[in-house]
Formats: sequence, structure tokens, C-alpha cells
Amino acid sequence: MSSSVTLRASRAVPVPAAEAYAAVLPMPLPLIFSRRYLALPPIRAVRDQHGEWGTVGQTRTIVLADGGTMAETLTSVVPGESFGYDIAPTSGALKPLVTGAQGLWSFTPAGNGVEVAWQWVLEPTRAGTLVMPALGRMWQGYARQALEEVERALLAR
Repeated sequence: MSSSVTLRASRAVPVPAAEAYAAVLPMPLPLIFSRRYLALPPIRAVRDQHGEWGTVGQTRTIVLADGGTMAETLTSVVPGESFGYDIAPTSGALKPLVTGAQGLWSFTPAGNGVEVAWQWVLEPTRAGTLVMPALGRMWQGYARQALEEVERALLAR
């Protein structure tokens, strides 16, 4: 039986926490995840989303540049503080490696701004357990790039 793997990255941004939360929750995923990092592809599109992202229970399909897809469901919304979601790969390179991930974005006041943190708790398959160390390192690079894009977007507001 495999056990979950927690991955987390954060970045300090000089904007108020509530402002960062309000901007990031509905931010287009292809903007945040615009760059490949090693084997992790950028997000090219989001399909099947109805209305602005922000209501618990909403679902959408994430389309990756390599053709892979993931089903996403918004599972928690704590205004001004955090939002969480579940992801299940439905096709592509991650499907044989993980059964799903629980994601969380959090926004914690820090100094003159906010610490924006992104976390994934992965549920690896048996085969995925073997590659988790490498996938974890790739995810850290992917997360660093995503947080750079978030900071860029927040500072441009």
C-alpha cells in the first residue's frame, strides 16, 4: 500500500493577504502554469468550468500541453485565507503515477505582505511510489515557476 506524499512551496509577495487571495482564486490556470518544468507540462486550457472559479463543488477539466487531462473539484473556500481542491488525472503521464492529489493555496499575512503557499498531497500508485522522489523535485521547480507567475500578476495589478 502506498502512502501520501506532501509537497509544499511558498513565496512572500508585498501585497495584502486578502488582495492576493481575491486575485489568485479566479486567476486563469494557463497564466499561473504557463511554463514546462522538466517532465511537468504547462496548462494549455481549462474546459467545462461554469462561472468564475470560487464555489465549493465546482468542477472543471484541466488540459495540459502534452494532451493529458485532470478533473478538478473545488473542495474548500475560506475567504481571504485559503482554498482547496481535489485533482484526479484522467489521461496523460501522471495517470499511472498518482490516483489523485489534494491541493491547497493559502495566504498568510507576513511582514508587509503575504506568504502565498501552494501544497499538494499526492496519492501515488504502486508504480508512482518508485518515482516520487524525482516527481517531488520536479514539482518543486514547477511550483517555484508558478509562484513567480502569481507574484508577477499580483504586482502588475
